[in-house]
Amino acid sequence: MALNNTALRILVSVVTIPLILFISYIGGIYFFALTLAIGLVSFYEFSVMTKNKNGFVQLVAGFIAVAALITNFYKQFTPFEVIVIVIPVVLLLIELFRNRNSAIANLGATLLGIFYIGLCAATIEGIREFFTSEYLNGGYLIISILITIWVCDSAAFFIGTAIGKHKLFPRVSPKKSWEGAIAGFVFSILSMIVLKYLVLQFLSFTDIIVIGLIVGTIGQLGDLVESLLKRDAGVKDSSSIIPGHGGIFDRFDSFLFSSPVIYLYLLYFVK
Repeated sequence: MALNNTALRILVSVVTIPLILFISYIGGIYFFALTLAIGLVSFYEFSVMTKNKNGFVQLVAGFIAVAALITNFYKQFTPFEVIVIVIPVVLLLIELFRNRNSAIANLGATLLGIFYIGLCAATIEGIREFFTSEYLNGGYLIISILITIWVCDSAAFFIGTAIGKHKLFPRVSPKKSWEGAIAGFVFSILSMIVLKYLVLQFLSFTDIIVIGLIVGTIGQLGDLVESLLKRDAGVKDSSSIIPGHGGIFDRFDSFLFSSPVIYLYLLYFVK
């Protein structure tokens, strides 16, 4: 007998969530491979969506650029600004000889995919590798961010469904409500406070609140941004690669969008 959608979602979650958390904990080449997969598959899903708007992403060049950004956060092989300068120049030269539909649309879609998905995925790797002296701390932080995002999403969905009356952003996501968004925001902070006493003792209480604020605001905005792109492309999910859950981009949109802000906070405010 075929599983219904809810049962399938639960089964996939039971299998994948512990695996993702374990890989986040051990880090190293395994987490790098996970981050690379998130970045490359999300970039591919994004490229497929752009075809609905007559944009044709430079797929091979985009894959190389996304991989280079993520790899450079894992093991730096060149100054970051070199990659940022080289990518647009190479894409322009490729498009010069490509002659496929609109060059502006193609370049815009490719650059957006690279710097939205690729750079955001790279900062996920940057967060994991941030604590060099106490390497496992990066794993605890990644696990805590993921748990907080999942709690935020769940609180927003269930409380929004139960009591939501005021639409948050009906043009982009008609089902989301202000009540749900506020619940997600509150539970993000509460989750980080609980995790502070479980695994994040190395962070100050101020750090905990700030990261909770980032997940509760920027993370939810990331979900809205991806909804905007999907609605414009006329698709429900970025793909169907994860049974019952949609695409990789769908599952990691909040993480991708919030990770650069968290990384910058760590870089400038956490010793």
